Amino acid sequence: MPLARTADLVAAAYQARSGVLACNVITLEHAEAIVAGAESVGRPVILQLSENAVKFHYGKVVPIAAAATAVAAGAAVDVAVHLDHVEDEELLHASAGTGASSVMFDASTLDYAANVAATKAAAEWAHRADLFLEAELGEVGGKDGAHAPGVRTDPGEAADFVAATGVDALAVAVGSSHAMSQRSASLDFDLIRRLRASVSVPLVLHGSSGVSDSDLRKAVEAGITKINVGTLLNVRFTAAVRDHLAADPTVNDPRRYLSPARDAMAEAVATLITAING
Repeated sequence: MPLARTADLVAAAYQARSGVLACNVITLEHAEAIVAGAESVGRPVILQLSENAVKFHYGKVVPIAAAATAVAAGAAVDVAVHLDHVEDEELLHASAGTGASSVMFDASTLDYAANVAATKAAAEWAHRADLFLEAELGEVGGKDGAHAPGVRTDPGEAADFVAATGVDALAVAVGSSHAMSQRSASLDFDLIRRLRASVSVPLVLHGSSGVSDSDLRKAVEAGITKINVGTLLNVRFTAAVRDHLAADPTVNDPRRYLSPARDAMAEAVATLITAING
């Protein structure tokens, strides 16, 4: 299918009060697994490339973005490509022309006024480049120690932030935390409902790997639209690699252990998409 646009996938889910899964891509196998999982349940998905993933690829966004967009364009379901947690303005501007249709610009570690100013400038640039822009308010915990766990997004401040910046989606702090390998996060569903009522754009849940399937569904019912997942998929992928190498320590062909790892990730993606949409 033609490459989908994040704006269209998010808008459709927002209007239907359903959820759209957005999954972090580090390697080609990640992109293939995520799309395979989405195809198996016949639902759209968003492939996300974080600034840290770009750094892993020697700081070059074009090759990994080209791989992700090629996989997305060859999918049997709608798939969009998104750049996530971009703090560097040079990378933000490099996103234009990569095939990505959206960027999450992260100035959330700045004080409120500086966050507004930086995000407003990023949104204005993104809209001139025909890109959908997501931002964050409330510092979702766990990302390299810079985002404070326990912080919560205030609905009134969120409404003011969206109006002042012109962003298209807002990541909010409601109890989840980045990089959790255990699914023990406790979400504030009442806060999600109040944010949905206060904010005029779709809400995004970062750190969803630490949230149970049932609570992800409750989050969507309360008002979350875009669900970001990374660590959970890496845990499943890596466990499959370990299992294969433990069973056969003589293996030296990466395809032998990457294949079951890719299958394990695809299964996890399918389960998550089914969970958030009931």
